[in-house]
Amino acid sequence: MSRSSPQAPDAQTDTLPRQQRTYSIGELARMFEVTPRTIRFYEQEGLLAPTRQGQKRIYREKDRVRLKLTLRGKRLGFSLAEIREVVMMYDAMPDGNARQLKRLLEILADKRANLERQLEDIRLMRMEIDDVDQRAREVLRQLGDDV
Repeated sequence: MSRSSPQAPDAQTDTLPRQQRTYSIGELARMFEVTPRTIRFYEQEGLLAPTRQGQKRIYREKDRVRLKLTLRGKRLGFSLAEIREVVMMYDAMPDGNARQLKRLLEILADKRANLERQLEDIRLMRMEIDDVDQRAREVLRQLGDDV
């Protein structure tokens, strides 16, 4: 699954400054390889705030960036609450303050520590599996039934 290159906007929006571009739910879904239902879920969670023309949702550049941050956060194992907090910090960024940045660093440190614990758990589990595998093969050899 490739997420590295979003599809190019159509010719009409290609001439607009990036901040003035708009996207439909389908365009964002294709761009990030998610379903429209996923996008609507993040909207219900308050992470996206499209404008509406009747039933049609119109997403702005800010929504595209928020969706990108949200999906990246989910891939990294962030909870929705953590993602919401980071997205809100991102929104305030040029005016972000030291408290916000420190909180972001705390979240990242927690995630890093959790990943380190998971890596150690995986390493230990693999050693145990290798040990059981080796013993089972040895018993089979003793029984004269090589694998």
